[in-house]
Amino acid sequence: MDIIKALNWRYATKRMNGNKIPESKLNTILEAIWLAPTSYGMQPFSVVVIENVELLKKIQPIAYMQPQVSEASVLLVFAAWNNITQERIDEYISQVCSVRNVTEDSMKNLKVEIELKLKNTIDINHCWAANQTYISLGIAIATAALIQIDTTPIEGFISEDLDEVLKLKERGLKSVVLLALGYRDEEHDHLLGLPKVRQNKEDLFISIQSEIGFTASNINNIKSI
Repeated sequence: MDIIKALNWRYATKRMNGNKIPESKLNTILEAIWLAPTSYGMQPFSVVVIENVELLKKIQPIAYMQPQVSEASVLLVFAAWNNITQERIDEYISQVCSVRNVTEDSMKNLKVEIELKLKNTIDINHCWAANQTYISLGIAIATAALIQIDTTPIEGFISEDLDEVLKLKERGLKSVVLLALGYRDEEHDHLLGLPKVRQNKEDLFISIQSEIGFTASNINNIKSI
């Protein structure tokens, strides 16, 4: 299945049948998350992989009783760093040096750049880290579609309660978004088979062919899909 066919096949699955996905396919999705790009390559988050049925049932009320949570084969919890500390920056630079066999002195400019970029409040830095999780989330969804695993991205949950259940605060993490993995329940999912609702391509894509200012009078003139 090519990527466009796979993305047409996928949808935000509302009901799953509880069947287990093969370990090899789960590992493929996790590998794709691991390989996903992030700003500076820092990967300022962790992904909690939950397969325990009782724990999924415990999480379901935190996610406003959405059935996919307990019906999924696996629930992934994308949890961003709650703060970008100097220690975390130092650890990342050391990892780069170790993996690429370079000296820390050669990474001095990058380290300073990261420190300046992330010299913000705790909340702003957490927001930056949280944004990185969505890149990996998108790649996980696309990868799952390619191997015909259904997914449901979930933002509707009480982050503080989930953090408490999973003891994420002790790990310096805050939950950001969930991804349920499994197989669609074809009998009970009301979204199955419905056409996708998307913007017109002419409205979504704006092609700029030459230097031009974005003003109210010319914005319509640069739509040329």
